[in-house]
Amino acid sequence: MSVQQNLEIRRSSASVWGSQSGMRSVPTVSKYIDTTTCIGCKACEAACIEWNDLRHIATEQTGTYQTLPTLHAEYWNLIRFNERDFDGGLVWLMRKDQCMHCEEPGCLAACPAPGAIVQYANGIVDVNPDQCIGCKYCETGCPFDVPRFHQTTGKMAKCTLCVDRVSVGLEPACIKACPTGCLQFGTKDDMVALGARRVEQLKSNGFTNALLYNPEGVHGTGVVTVLAHGDHPEWYQLPRDPHVPILVRFWKSFLRPLGAIAIFGAVIGALTHYTKFGPKEVRGVDAPDRNLPDA
Repeated sequence: MSVQQNLEIRRSSASVWGSQSGMRSVPTVSKYIDTTTCIGCKACEAACIEWNDLRHIATEQTGTYQTLPTLHAEYWNLIRFNERDFDGGLVWLMRKDQCMHCEEPGCLAACPAPGAIVQYANGIVDVNPDQCIGCKYCETGCPFDVPRFHQTTGKMAKCTLCVDRVSVGLEPACIKACPTGCLQFGTKDDMVALGARRVEQLKSNGFTNALLYNPEGVHGTGVVTVLAHGDHPEWYQLPRDPHVPILVRFWKSFLRPLGAIAIFGAVIGALTHYTKFGPKEVRGVDAPDRNLPDA
């Protein structure tokens, strides 16, 4: 499906005039992931590295087929292999881990650098390395533990949902490479409808707790995921009820505006003092000190 979009910005981190900006009404894009049909081939991992020109890093063997223990600044897309005991047997639950592109991004709320994290009109959340200061605050704001610090560049990095491809009407590279169709791309409404149909199929096949993971705690995500065992999202290493951390909300709603008011007050105080008393006079080196008694 062609979902060509421009890169008009909907929200920007630490904006002086607020996080919202004017924009045209455009469809929100979304990635659909069906964990029940993923075969763990890792074609999406390879496609992500190749398209984004990421550096190949050494894999780590930890007793599983998983490439790395967790995401990396040079590895934005990771198939997680989760083994679970269920109903007297072993189930292997695989899930594609990446940025979830939240409707209310915790990373953007936590970022103190103006324009370092942006959310485009189509819903994609991206990092602007030119503005990023490498403070790692976005890590604390993300309820999905996604952004990673790049030791070489000193910047944060994560999945961009291939915004460069999407902006010209192409689907993300990982979806293009998927051989089973467990990855789909389109508008959010279409992907949610697709997920709902798949969930109904799973329920009719005995998976009574199947659901489409699209958590309301972050007002929904740009990556919607079908889970056969929806009553146990932690089995897939997903938070049950993700929210932007309270301290991040406190910083955004109270401390940052308070700091702006304090700066404004300081400027007004300085101008008032100047108007009332005039500029400060600096005495020369040879000027007599009137506080000293006459000889």
